[in-house]
Amino acid sequence: MASLALPAHPRPSVSPTPRFKTPSLRSAAPRLVVSNAVAGGTSLRWFQKEKINLSKHVNESFHEEGDWENLDADVYHWTRSLRPVQWYPGHIAKAEKELKEQIKLMDVVVEVRDARIPMATSHPQMDSWLGNRKKILVLNREDMISAADRNAWANFFSRQGIKVVFANGQLGMGTMKLGRLAKLLATGVNTKRRAKGLLPRPVRAGIVGYPNVGKSSLINRLLRRRMCPAAPRPGVTRELKWVRFGKDLELLDSPGILPMRISDQAAAIKLAICDDIGERSYDAPDVAAILVQMLTRLPAVGLDTLCKRYRIDSEGHCGKIFLEKLALHLFNGDVSQAAVRVLSDFRKGKFGWIALERPPR
Repeated sequence: MASLALPAHPRPSVSPTPRFKTPSLRSAAPRLVVSNAVAGGTSLRWFQKEKINLSKHVNESFHEEGDWENLDADVYHWTRSLRPVQWYPGHIAKAEKELKEQIKLMDVVVEVRDARIPMATSHPQMDSWLGNRKKILVLNREDMISAADRNAWANFFSRQGIKVVFANGQLGMGTMKLGRLAKLLATGVNTKRRAKGLLPRPVRAGIVGYPNVGKSSLINRLLRRRMCPAAPRPGVTRELKWVRFGKDLELLDSPGILPMRISDQAAAIKLAICDDIGERSYDAPDVAAILVQMLTRLPAVGLDTLCKRYRIDSEGHCGKIFLEKLALHLFNGDVSQAAVRVLSDFRKGKFGWIALERPPR
C-alpha cells in the first residue's frame, strides 16, 4: 500500500474566474473581517501577496472535495512559520529497532490509525518494513467521526483493496471482527506447517501504529481484561509485549512509533490537535489557533458554533484573535489556558464528532 502521508503542496493561485461561486463579502452575514495576524504568524500583506480569495472563508462556500484540498493547503501554509512539531523520545528509537526484529515473527500486521486523521497517522516507512506480510488497517475512534466521514474512508480504502476495520477501543466495537479477520488471513500458516509435518501454532499478529491511537485499548478489549497499560496520552506503552488471546492467537503490543523527523508539518499539527504526539513537542496556543481556523471552515462546526459555545463575539476567522477574546472572557487574559480549553473541547467532541481529513481524490 502506498504511503498516505499528507502531501505538502503549495496553495494554488487564484484564477481570474473562481472555481466556485461564492457569496459577496458585502452581503455575507456576519461581515467577514480578516485580521492582520493569523495563526502561523502570517499577515494580511502575506495574504495579498499570495492572492488569497478571502470569500472562500465564508462557511457557506465550502464544497466537499475541492475545499477539503484547499483547507489542507491552507493548513500547510499556516504552519510554515511556526516552531516545527517534532517528538522522538528515546523509548521510541529503541522500540523501532525491536519492532523491526519482531516483524519477522508476525503472520499478520494490524496497523492502527486515528479515524479523525487516517493520513496523518500513517507511518511513511511502515509498508517497507512489512514487505509482503498481510496487513489489516484499523481506524480506531470511529465514534469520534461522522457517518459521512466513515463512509468516505470506507469507500476510499475499499477501492484500494485494503481490508479496513472501524473500531472503538474504549467500548470494544470492532474488536471481535478484528480477531476473526486476523485468524482468517493467517490460516495458511498452519496449513503449511501441517504439510511439513509440524504441529499447528497460534497465529501471531502485531499491533503497530502511532502513539495514543488506541493500540493497547484494542488488545485489552480483545482479551476482556487489562493486560496492557493504556491511558489517553502518548508514550504510556514503552516496550513490546506478546500476549495470548485464546489458544490460536497471539498479539504483540508495541509502543507508538513515529518517524525520527516529521517533514509534513500540516500532518504534525493534526497529530497535536488529536493528542497523538507528546504535548512537549508543540505550543498549545499555536495549535489551538490553527484548530479554530480549521473549524470555522467546516460546515459541521463553523464560526457561529464556536462563538455560541464560549459566548463571545468574533467577526473574523483568525484563530489567534479568537483565543485572545476567549482568554479575556474566561481566563483573565491567559491565552495558554484558553488554548488548552479549545483543544480539550475538540478532543471530547464538544463541537460534534468530525474528522479533520477526507480521502484524497
